[in-house]
Amino acid sequence: MTGLRRRDMRIGIIGTGNMASALGSRWAAAGHQVLFGGRSAERAGALAGRTGQSAGTVREAAAFGDAVLLALPHDAVAGVLAGLGAADGALRGRLLVDCTNAVGPGFRLTTGTGPGAARAIAEATGARVVKAFNHLPDSVWRRPAPCSPDGPLTVPLCGDDASALETVGTLVRDLGCVPLTVGGLDRAAYLEATTAFLIGLWHSGHDPRTLLPPFDVVTA
Repeated sequence: MTGLRRRDMRIGIIGTGNMASALGSRWAAAGHQVLFGGRSAERAGALAGRTGQSAGTVREAAAFGDAVLLALPHDAVAGVLAGLGAADGALRGRLLVDCTNAVGPGFRLTTGTGPGAARAIAEATGARVVKAFNHLPDSVWRRPAPCSPDGPLTVPLCGDDASALETVGTLVRDLGCVPLTVGGLDRAAYLEATTAFLIGLWHSGHDPRTLLPPFDVVTA
């Protein structure tokens, strides 16, 4: 992947929901080739038509190009991966970006005390998984230049493969954001738990920024 020019990328997207639409449309606008593969051929075709990209099956999306985005409701992941024949290596060695959130009632993780969603997906598929884009809703990713009060939005990445992290970092920058590797897949469970906590705050009408003092106060 090293040295890929931005407009050379081919991205398969498994899913046709909000995150698939938001990230896929932004990457298409950046010049990447995107193939939407969904359980519904009609929805995949509609997304492709709106973005000027292509549509196919879930299996075709899994095999497409340089990176694959897994953009499904988490409770659908196991069934879709089983349908792909994950144990037979359909995604083995592929760069798989996991933006799923295993959040259930009460904004609690449905993965319990297990290894976390990203780690479980990596173990099931043999893919080079990078956890990314899960910490914010699709409405943010649709913006031309997502930002914080202090500048471009930082996107945390967790993964064990340096090349995969480099490629996903390029995709982050193509959204106008800044990639930040925060650890390996062993850290992804912390990112998933933090996201569940943030979702709970947002849904209860609280601004998470009020929990944190300015950076210079913490580091003084």
